[in-house]
Formats: sequence, C-alpha cells, structure tokens
Amino acid sequence: MTDKEYNECVTMYADNVYRFIVKNLKHAANAEDVVQSAFQALWEQRSEVQAEKSKSLLFTIAYRKMIDHIRKHKRMIYEESMGAYDRYTEEGSRNLKEVLNRALERLDDTKRSLVLLKDYEGYSYEEIGGITGLSASQVRVYLHRARLQLKAYLVKIENVL
Repeated sequence: MTDKEYNECVTMYADNVYRFIVKNLKHAANAEDVVQSAFQALWEQRSEVQAEKSKSLLFTIAYRKMIDHIRKHKRMIYEESMGAYDRYTEEGSRNLKEVLNRALERLDDTKRSLVLLKDYEGYSYEEIGGITGLSASQVRVYLHRARLQLKAYLVKIENVL
C-alpha cells in the first residue's frame, strides 16, 4: 500500500471505524484512542498491505485494539456501564434509540460487536469472521443468539416504557 492509498483508506473508512468502536466502548475519548492506535498500526504495516484488503484489515486491527482496551479497563468500564444502566432505569426513557442502546448493552462484548458489524456496518458473515477470528458458522450462531437476546429484551413492555 502506498502513502496515497493509505490516505485514501483513512478518508474512506475513518468514520465507519470510529462509529463501530464508539458503539462498543460507549466513550468517545477511548474510541478515538483505539481508532488512532488502529490507524497507526495500519501505517506501520502499510508496506505489506494490499490496498484492496485495507478495509478488512483496518477493522480487524481496530477490533483487536478494542478488545485489548476492554481487557485493560474491564473493571472501570463495568462500573461505568452499571451506572449508566441505573440512570436509564431511573429515567424510564421512552426514546427508541435509548431502548435499543440499552438492549445492546446487555449483550456480551463479542455478540455486541457481531451485531454492530453485521447490522450497522453491513459486513458479510465471512468478513466478520475474518475481523473477529471466528468461522462464518460461529458468526451465524453467535448472531442468532444475540438477536434472540435482543428480541427477548425488546418484547418486554417494561423495558420499552
């Protein structure tokens, strides 16, 4: 990958990668750090990267950087998410977007990432498998289970009201 192709990659995919990471981490500053780290890693590997595979590799790097970040800050993130969940419960928000975000928060990190990659970013099962290190059949199974969990949460009237 040339410097020009790298710059094009940054221009084309920066928003998508940031959106994916911030949806998972729920913290803009941490998401910016992870995305910056992913682009830095891609820059360092640019001589070995084919331009047509840069998007998939970028998402793979970003996903792995995000998992590393989550592992390093697991305790802190858990406490913050529980506090956010309590605030949502107290407010009794009826905003559909907030309800969906609460439903996504209930999923474990892997399932949430799979839902976001498939339903928000539009990746195929094979591409998601390449990004996450899972097989396409594992991606299908985990996505199915995640969607069942989302459905179970969303059909309960007390969760929506």
